[in-house]
Amino acid sequence: MHAALHGLRPGTNAPSGAAMFCGGLFVAETLRVLDLGRVSAPRSQALFHGIASVMRAGDDPVLTLVSPERPYVCIGMHQDVVAEVDEAYCRDAGLPVLRRHVGGGAVYLDHNQLFFHFIYPVNKAPRRVTDLYAHFVAPVLATYQALGIAARLRPINDIHVNDRKIGGTGAAQIGDATIFVGSFMLDFDVETMARCLKVPSEKFRDKLRGTLQDYITTMRRELGAIPPRDELVARFLGDVAEHLCVEPRHDDLRADETRAVDEWERQLQEPDWLYQPNRRRFTEGVKITGGVHLSEGMHKARGGLLRVRLLSQNERIVDLDISGDFTCIPASGIAALAQALSGLDLSSDMPSQIAQHMTVLGLDMPGVDAEDIATALRSAYKPAD
Repeated sequence: MHAALHGLRPGTNAPSGAAMFCGGLFVAETLRVLDLGRVSAPRSQALFHGIASVMRAGDDPVLTLVSPERPYVCIGMHQDVVAEVDEAYCRDAGLPVLRRHVGGGAVYLDHNQLFFHFIYPVNKAPRRVTDLYAHFVAPVLATYQALGIAARLRPINDIHVNDRKIGGTGAAQIGDATIFVGSFMLDFDVETMARCLKVPSEKFRDKLRGTLQDYITTMRRELGAIPPRDELVARFLGDVAEHLCVEPRHDDLRADETRAVDEWERQLQEPDWLYQPNRRRFTEGVKITGGVHLSEGMHKARGGLLRVRLLSQNERIVDLDISGDFTCIPASGIAALAQALSGLDLSSDMPSQIAQHMTVLGLDMPGVDAEDIATALRSAYKPAD
């Protein structure tokens, strides 16, 4: 049953019974708020996956608020868990590892983060990913600022305070729903985060630990204490109402949403979803025979790290895998691009040809362009002897 949300600032609610035209978007007046408190690690991810999968064009948008009961590690949609995560440490520490249907990097998550997931019918949200970030991050920044934290959006999708990161955001599309996700960073366990990631050496891990300590901040660090959860939520919902032109109303999961969330909770724990066995894993720098090489390369674009694993023969791509912590909508588009590039001459004008494929496939990759992908390919390409 809907119940009017108390504690919103005067003047922020939409007129009852009316839809609104706000910021160039036709937006439903009601935002269903599902505040689930603490739930299991798989369910904390399954919630937005499941709700999105059954959302229809005429549905009210949804905001979920949730924290995990126990810590876990979560990797981005396009990452390779074997390359990114120290699985042995996570197994020994009892940390589950999950893959989400949103881009970005591997992260350590626990009860000291309050996740928010905006789930909107596609026709009621901005189309471009960069526009999504600007639209949905506005109330997040407002809440931080109201608490005395000078947060700002640092393109592409990070939230910074005085050059320190206090949170990242991500976007995806599942079915007929657009998703925008992020969290309020109450506190953060730098030590465990540094241990979760796969690194080339312990010396590198020490450097990583120090870098995380220097360049990540939290509400506790900025304010000296963690704000009470109920006050944080009330403040945030007031800012959501004001900036997104909606009327937040508390609600519960519908029966169809509960079934979908249950199913996604099962799927997210399947080994095939985590490891994606169709992803090629090549040994770096191996010469198979004359003119045939398996190799790997990397390039850091504005929108994230690109890893390419390349099988080449006589200067042409035979097989290609692209992974990393970038965002790509649709999510299937990056595999389609890799397939489309089969046969590409690695000594040719790659950026123009890659750009054509990206346009045909309709890829939206904020901060990653054809030149970035070409640069990653060049870093892997081993000319035939």
